[in-house]
Amino acid sequence: MTARFSPRNTPLRTTTALLGLGGILVLGACAPESASETTPDGGASAPGGGVQSPSPGTTEGAETTDTVAADSTSSGGSGGSGAESSGAPADYTASMQDIEGEVGTAQIRETDGAMEFTVEVSGMEPGFYGLHVHEIGECNPDSAAPDDPSELGAFLSAGSHIGADESDHPDHAGDLPPILVQESGEGHLTFHTDRLTAEHLQDEDGAAMMLHSDPDNFANIPERYAPDGPDEDTTGTGDAGFRWACGVVEAAA
Repeated sequence: MTARFSPRNTPLRTTTALLGLGGILVLGACAPESASETTPDGGASAPGGGVQSPSPGTTEGAETTDTVAADSTSSGGSGGSGAESSGAPADYTASMQDIEGEVGTAQIRETDGAMEFTVEVSGMEPGFYGLHVHEIGECNPDSAAPDDPSELGAFLSAGSHIGADESDHPDHAGDLPPILVQESGEGHLTFHTDRLTAEHLQDEDGAAMMLHSDPDNFANIPERYAPDGPDEDTTGTGDAGFRWACGVVEAAA
């Protein structure tokens, strides 16, 4: 700022005033630059000697955001590996076999409030296949239905879906998502269900994993096709076709 003096000022007064202004400027130049100093952790020193926390958008804040994003991805967030198995040892297993041999396996793990299934199949034609858990752990390829001895067929010994006597399909405890077999003939599926418990799988007569020959429609039949709604076959099994392969659920060794 330029000093303005009255015409009444004497030369001595003018000299004194200029010296005083110069002293102020010198003192200002020697003062510590406290506002621009930074601390080792990235914070700025406050005028009184304190430390100001980094504001949002600084390096520390960005690192925190990156950590949260990484945690979200690893737990199955967007772009993560949510469809992959937890990697924990299986509590139960099943080897699904057709009339010629093994076509797939299932590994089942008890998780917090649910059961995790990892199912793998190979050597099959591409497409969707129905997948269920049946109420009896017996996979006889030439057997009679427990509730109707006159009905004979492959793996009928495994009985109905778990929970079939309590509701219609697809609300049975044993109703599972279908598995998609790729052009390579292989299929992989990992999912969680809170409908099934260890008691379902290891009760007195056990349980069986069943792979069906056709896709499961989950009784989703539009009214324009069936004005009276899906029939008993559809509400019983979802029109998933015949029982292609069966595996007894057993406790893992």
